Amino acid sequence: MMTDTLAIGREERLAAHREAVSAAASNPELSPETGKRLSKGYLIRFGAGFLVFGILWMSGLGIVSAVLLPEHYKSIVGIQPEALLGIVNAATAIASLVANLMFGTFSDRTRSRFGRRTPWILFGAVLGGATLFLTGTTNNPWLLTVLYCGSMFGLNCMIAPLVAILSDRIPEKVRGTMSAFYGAGATVGAPIGTLIGAYFISNLLPGFAVAGVLMFLGGLVAMLIIPREESADYLPRENGTKEVLASFRPPRFSTAHDFYKAFVGRFCMLVSYQMITAYQLYIVQNYVGQSTKQSAATISVISLITMVVSLLGSVFAGPFSDLIGRRKLPVVIASVCFALGIAMPWIFPTAMGMYLYAAIAGLGYGVYSSVDQALLVDVLPNKAQAGKDLGILNLATTLGQMLGPVIMSSIVLAAGYVFAFPVSIALALVGCIFILLIRGVK
Repeated sequence: MMTDTLAIGREERLAAHREAVSAAASNPELSPETGKRLSKGYLIRFGAGFLVFGILWMSGLGIVSAVLLPEHYKSIVGIQPEALLGIVNAATAIASLVANLMFGTFSDRTRSRFGRRTPWILFGAVLGGATLFLTGTTNNPWLLTVLYCGSMFGLNCMIAPLVAILSDRIPEKVRGTMSAFYGAGATVGAPIGTLIGAYFISNLLPGFAVAGVLMFLGGLVAMLIIPREESADYLPRENGTKEVLASFRPPRFSTAHDFYKAFVGRFCMLVSYQMITAYQLYIVQNYVGQSTKQSAATISVISLITMVVSLLGSVFAGPFSDLIGRRKLPVVIASVCFALGIAMPWIFPTAMGMYLYAAIAGLGYGVYSSVDQALLVDVLPNKAQAGKDLGILNLATTLGQMLGPVIMSSIVLAAGYVFAFPVSIALALVGCIFILLIRGVK
């Protein structure tokens, strides 16, 4: 009798869930989770959760990736720091590629009473924070690579499910604004991380500890702020081997052209971004010609400039995109702005050139990151598989993170920094073209 009652309750909740999804599909002001409008209080909590998550995880990662890890590589004998940076970033990006798709799909299939996304976000916070700290405790390049890959597994275990919340729970009408909160957090978090990293450039281990704590808090605090996810125990289960394998299958190209155009556009932009960002410290030291002490001061100024302009771009771009009902226009303008910023240190190989890069490219990337995530949600071919499909789209990010430093390393070692800038500019502009080719989203 108890089993029958539970079964009926689950069937009723499943029917209500499907009605909510259907209602949200026909009315962009309704939440796919409830089929109702979200209150201002709930919207504020969602926005604050996305913002805090972006700030904390990106600050933690930025401390390590932009400053401490490149400096730490100098203490590892037997390999050039620039070459090791390219190798480690390639390995960790492959780990991110696997983790993003894997945890996005796993969260789609999770049926816990704590929801589909929440358990994975909390697990990722613990794994990512612990391994990011441990990365700074070893001078063994192999162990360092394994630990840094572990931190990417933890990070993507948080990102893939949390980004899927945009599709699961946020009305289409305000996705640009919510995406802007997440984008603002990430774009502001990056320079904050670089600024903190510069403070610890002469005392690395405490900096790695701070980075690990920030990444852990990213997932934990976000889940405390965002309204609690409802139980997912009523959703249908797919237990067969064929169903499990099929859940990893990407959308058919013939029915998802916009999906793949968005993928290529994001990939090109992220390659361009990572080429410069991952080598920012080396550009200042080896291309501009500053000492370690001078570069720390320059990096701090770059971080402050980037933080201010990125915040401004993020705060205004998302709501503006919702207001005009367009995603492509802000993304394209942002990409062109970013390309223009990259040209500044190429033309002016000075600290001022780097400051101009920070101001112009930082504004462009702030706008881009605040709207692009909403664009990705809008091109999803199947909202029921949002975690998996967003995981595939976010592979563009991880592939960009992988290939950007590899391309930069290859060009720098073969021909010097001066030839790397035009390649980065060209990739940002190619990304624009693919975004313009999307037909199903304005």
